[in-house]
Amino acid sequence: MREDAQVGSLESEEHMDAGRLQRIPVFADLGDEALGHIAALAAEVSVPAGKELVREGDYSYDLLAIEEGTAKVERGGEQIAELGPGDVIGEMGVLERSQRNATVIATSPMLLITLTGWDIRKLRKSTPEAVDRLRELVARRSAEA
Repeated sequence: MREDAQVGSLESEEHMDAGRLQRIPVFADLGDEALGHIAALAAEVSVPAGKELVREGDYSYDLLAIEEGTAKVERGGEQIAELGPGDVIGEMGVLERSQRNATVIATSPMLLITLTGWDIRKLRKSTPEAVDRLRELVARRSAEA
């Protein structure tokens, strides 16, 4: 595991175990081949409690999936949600190339699985079903907003 001052922009030295991705609901029902493609691109990062993972208004360059730990979501300075293992952050911004609509702060030490916007573009070609799952998540969240 690596800790980095900035979430994202991490290169993975070796492939992640694809089985770990099955604990993330958005990827859980993908086949072994699709999970292998994602694992080959994914990196992991550890962050301490109190770390700001994303900031409202910033552009989104990374998708973050929570493997361990918890975080709070704030919009306009008010807490609107809590996140935990299996939750995904940043999918709207990465897929729609838009600004982040909330700030997310770690409320405990966390282990995150990260995919960059570039990784997502690669997955569109190699594993479109994974990107489709992320688009479905964006559609559900947009409908709930």
